[in-house]
Amino acid sequence: MTLLDRRRYIILLASCGAMMLVVLLLSPGIGNQSSSVGILDAWRSLAQRQEERPPLAYQIGFRLRLPRTLLAMQCGITLALCGAVFQTLFRNALATPYTLGVASGGSLGAMLAIRFGLTGSVLGISAITGSAFAGAMAVIGIVFLFTRGTRRLTTNELLLAGVTLGMFCSAMMMLVTSLSTVRQTFEIIRWMMGSLDTIGNLHWQSNLPLMIPAWVVLLLSARALNQYMLGEDLATTRGVHVSRLQFVCILAASLATACVVAICGPIGFVGLVVPHVTALLVGRDCRILFPVSAMLGGVFLSICDWVSQLAMVWAGAFTGQSLGAVILPIGVITAIIGVPIFLVLLHRRAV
Repeated sequence: MTLLDRRRYIILLASCGAMMLVVLLLSPGIGNQSSSVGILDAWRSLAQRQEERPPLAYQIGFRLRLPRTLLAMQCGITLALCGAVFQTLFRNALATPYTLGVASGGSLGAMLAIRFGLTGSVLGISAITGSAFAGAMAVIGIVFLFTRGTRRLTTNELLLAGVTLGMFCSAMMMLVTSLSTVRQTFEIIRWMMGSLDTIGNLHWQSNLPLMIPAWVVLLLSARALNQYMLGEDLATTRGVHVSRLQFVCILAASLATACVVAICGPIGFVGLVVPHVTALLVGRDCRILFPVSAMLGGVFLSICDWVSQLAMVWAGAFTGQSLGAVILPIGVITAIIGVPIFLVLLHRRAV
């Protein structure tokens, strides 16, 4: 990396870090919980808070809104980073963190927990969350089980195994839904929409012990993946153990993605759109692409979460009606915001 590239790299990381900081500073004052509590009110309450009876603005800003934004940020970081890794590893522009069936397996696990009425929690992790994580990891385990007989994990075999298992899990999800009651079906549909409304039952930092090691492994694999992009044979001659690289990256990315699916359900488009937009802006050097994608993914999902909370409030103010504190599915917002941005950038790149 030349001196000019190093300076550009530092400027990009500093800019993305500044955007993340701005989002965190604004987050205590943005949300659908008591819209009368603004940004200044929330930060003033931080200085006025008392341990026994903290002000309402403090509780809303720093016990509801900020933790929700932190959860959105870490989920966005994970999905964008894993999407960039899978698109590089599989050399497939359509690859996402869910390509190997993680979302389908997690969704099936959650559906079974809802269908059989599993309740209770262990260490703050609900039965639905635990079942979703177990289902996601079971799919990855089966994928590796059926590909372990080959000398090298070919991307085609992995993709075919993941797509096949995803289709099987989708069929089983339809079966579970058809055997569920109306109330259970409603719960299943709500879970499948994806949501960040988990703060009351699960602290935002509880999944970091699994996510942070996965982030570190994937970021440290960037240099080796740069060699991998030139061809597996050339990468091998340059000292890259291709099979080990594939296994470690897929396992780390799948583990982190399973955490997101288990906690928030399947949130689409982040892992597809953000890495492509980042690549259009900064190029395909994995040393730059991965960290910038991760940080932009965190900012993007946080902003989408704000829009999902406030969209109906804005619609009510525009129409003069009271639409209540309805929160739109965040997957809808990520598609509405992300896809047009991606198409515009793609068009400008093509021109």
